[in-house]
Amino acid sequence: MTYGDLAGASGGGAATTGGLTRRDGGTAGARLRVAIVGGGFMAEVHSRAARAARADIAGIVSSTPERSAAAAERLGIGRSYGTLDELLVDETIDVVHVTTPNALHAEQAAAVLAAGKDVVCEKPLATSVADAERLVAAAEGRTATVPFVYRFHPLVREARARFASGEAGRVLSINASYLQDWLLGSGDDNWRVDAAQGGRSRAFADIGSHLVDLVEFVSGDRVSRVSATKRTVFSERASHAAITTEDAVAVVVETRSGALGTLLVSQVAPGRKNRLWLEIAGSVESVAFDQEQPETLWVGRRKGSLIIPRDADQLSEDAARLCVVPSGHPQGYQDAFNAFVADSYAAVAGENPDGLPRFTDGLRAVRVTDAVIDSAESGTWIEMGTNND
Repeated sequence: MTYGDLAGASGGGAATTGGLTRRDGGTAGARLRVAIVGGGFMAEVHSRAARAARADIAGIVSSTPERSAAAAERLGIGRSYGTLDELLVDETIDVVHVTTPNALHAEQAAAVLAAGKDVVCEKPLATSVADAERLVAAAEGRTATVPFVYRFHPLVREARARFASGEAGRVLSINASYLQDWLLGSGDDNWRVDAAQGGRSRAFADIGSHLVDLVEFVSGDRVSRVSATKRTVFSERASHAAITTEDAVAVVVETRSGALGTLLVSQVAPGRKNRLWLEIAGSVESVAFDQEQPETLWVGRRKGSLIIPRDADQLSEDAARLCVVPSGHPQGYQDAFNAFVADSYAAVAGENPDGLPRFTDGLRAVRVTDAVIDSAESGTWIEMGTNND
């Protein structure tokens, strides 16, 4: 039961009943039982999506038993676990959502997989390529997904369909940016600025990974080499000193097909709250998508450019599947996240939803991030190679 099926069950399409069940069948009609690791903002987002997909959230664990209990109460979850090990020995849990700081992802996701459970792990999948590669190997035969959720905006799927069908022509150039302002001042602080918790990259690993994933997902092309420059605007913040992670990074890219592109990522851009912008020029038409205005897609032509609304009757089949309310009733970030989680659970149940980001996609993002930071630190072009998919 993919996201479109769930929407149909609530009135948007063909009727379905019940929630998603385990691949092995489990108890007849039993819903997936999931647990969450981490108790912050992303845990809230994951919990909403799990409920929208009709899973039973069986429990949550945070950094201490006290924080676990507080998170359970805040999110309306019936049980808190004292430790991750306590959660992992609970044989009733089917899927675990990992929403902790970056440096913990690899170890915790590996433990989930070793316990025989499926996993949804926040990005970055790991803070090193080697750890991400080990996770991909450990996930063999299991459902293991990464929330590159901007793939699940209907008009992103429409843009992708235009390149996949050849309607937009071949890719000529890419212009993309992801801008935020939540770390604009020296008094703004977060665990992510600490390389020990967030990894050697901050802005690019945190949001640039989304940008690269979307560029490659929509275009069907792959970044083949990068040249980057990064800046740390504040080496000291309210609770951290000697900060080395970047506030902003600019990247020139070349793709395997020969296209050129620029990527700008910043968490110090005044007034930009979460502005992901993607414009890809094809040889026939361009497409442009703005994550803060997700209800329209600009299609540029030499004559007669147009703006396409999110209207299922006008979109490709894949895009229409993700339209869960009629045009004119805005969908947004949480809807995209809900769709990602529903498709992850559908994969657990044995389906193969198109465009579902798996651990291989998470590894790809870690490799590109590593190349970007290597380039910025060395002042040279870094080749991605042809086998780094």
